[in-house]
Amino acid sequence: MALDQSFVGRAYPPTEPYEVGREKIREFAEAVGDANPAYTDTEAARALGHPDVIAPPTFVFAITFKAAGQVVADPRLGLDYSRVVHGDQKFAYKRPVRAGDRLTVTSTIETIRTMAGNDILDIRGEVHDQDGEHVVTAWTKLVARAAEEA
Repeated sequence: MALDQSFVGRAYPPTEPYEVGREKIREFAEAVGDANPAYTDTEAARALGHPDVIAPPTFVFAITFKAAGQVVADPRLGLDYSRVVHGDQKFAYKRPVRAGDRLTVTSTIETIRTMAGNDILDIRGEVHDQDGEHVVTAWTKLVARAAEEA
């Protein structure tokens, strides 16, 4: 069954703040194999003009993908998550994510389309810090695979 097109443009409430910790940044950088000292050494980050360590660019995925869960879990949308695969991800930064940031995400459905029986859902996540400053926009593409014919 196709997703409800009337959901295009629907925004969901902002998430509870996520506090970005130095150790979380360090663990993430280590997990993705990025040895950039700005991710682990406060002095190295300050030498680059940052007030504290910064996060690798894909760090924010975990926060924005969790926020997109509000969309996925909306029963009125009609998304069968058991058939969903992650199709694409992109980010547009205003500034890096920093240790100490308290980030909230507001998710909005940008597009819904059907292609070859698959539903394709584009979700935009606007990430703001504790001062309301826009930090990054993340786009997540989810593909709900067509049901197999019996």
